[in-house]
Amino acid sequence: MKKLVFAAVLSLSLVFACMAESSAQVRFGVTGGATFSKLTKEVIKGENMTKYHVGATVQLKLPLGFSIQPSLIYNVKGSRFSLLDTPEAPSADLSVGYLELPVSVQWGPDLLLFRPFLDVTPFVGYGLNNKLSIPGADVIKNTWNGNAISRWEYGLGLGIGLEIWKFQVIGRYNWNMGSLLDIKEDMAGGVGSVLKNSFERGKFGGFTLTAAILF
Repeated sequence: MKKLVFAAVLSLSLVFACMAESSAQVRFGVTGGATFSKLTKEVIKGENMTKYHVGATVQLKLPLGFSIQPSLIYNVKGSRFSLLDTPEAPSADLSVGYLELPVSVQWGPDLLLFRPFLDVTPFVGYGLNNKLSIPGADVIKNTWNGNAISRWEYGLGLGIGLEIWKFQVIGRYNWNMGSLLDIKEDMAGGVGSVLKNSFERGKFGGFTLTAAILF
């Protein structure tokens, strides 16, 4: 929780600091793209799943090639994973939709016709919905803290981007630093025990490809 609070405070501080910068040039826009994610843990590896993200963004250009670009997006992450650590084990599908605040810190030279840049993006998110599909069982939806999936997420993304006039594309790899699960020690049975046995230390990680139009 301390890491979550720190990440949130850092992200919001960067936004307000740039908004207070009188020399900043501000552009608003819409953003969206593909989210390629999977679950990982020490033993069981998840399989990649392609989802999406969409939202709004604002770019604040600063001197010396720097800019900051906070966004507010709906980001769906998912993965297929094995229920047991055996080759013949059945697979289940998990997807989680987050309201996410990524704050992209960018640096790159303005080459008149285009601008390539490096990207560092801390992010925090709050789960709005989730869905777990297990073979031979009913689909389980919106099971949250205390017996299954943690509602909060936070992490860091690193990537590269290209900006041409009003258009921008960013490719970014994202590390989720928070635990995906929030399981009580005394919990017995239910979806929580299935998730706990399958990926107790599981986290979402993966690549995003994002496009934006700035006005």
